[in-house]
Amino acid sequence: MRLANIQILGFLLSLCLAFSAQAVVVVVSKQNPIDSLSKNQIIDIYMGRYNTFPDGILAKPLDRTANSSEKQQFYHALVNKSEAKINAYWARLLFSGRASPPGRFDSNDEMLSELKRSHQTIGYVLESEVDDSLKIVYRFDNK
Repeated sequence: MRLANIQILGFLLSLCLAFSAQAVVVVVSKQNPIDSLSKNQIIDIYMGRYNTFPDGILAKPLDRTANSSEKQQFYHALVNKSEAKINAYWARLLFSGRASPPGRFDSNDEMLSELKRSHQTIGYVLESEVDDSLKIVYRFDNK
């Protein structure tokens, strides 16, 4: 009985680790002509330095809901900053009037719908959430 409980616990732990280790990728709508972006280009868009894609099309970055594991994983991989530091960064930029933060949604489903609907949006999703209406433009190294 004890061995069975340990095996079940081990299986559940491996499932949790597999789920939490899913890769976050940066995506655009299939309608967007961009096929790939560099990490620096994504930083420029998400940190308010540029508001267009390299081809000149207006870029509208979208953010996950506050405190989501995907949001934390994305900003850590992108600029090695916590969500709190990103929020402080945007507070300073908003106060100066230089830029506006990425659009936020009440749910991840709403964000995904907007990503699929508009060729101007860019966002980050779990690779398992990518379907035929989205195009991966950047993958983070898992190092």
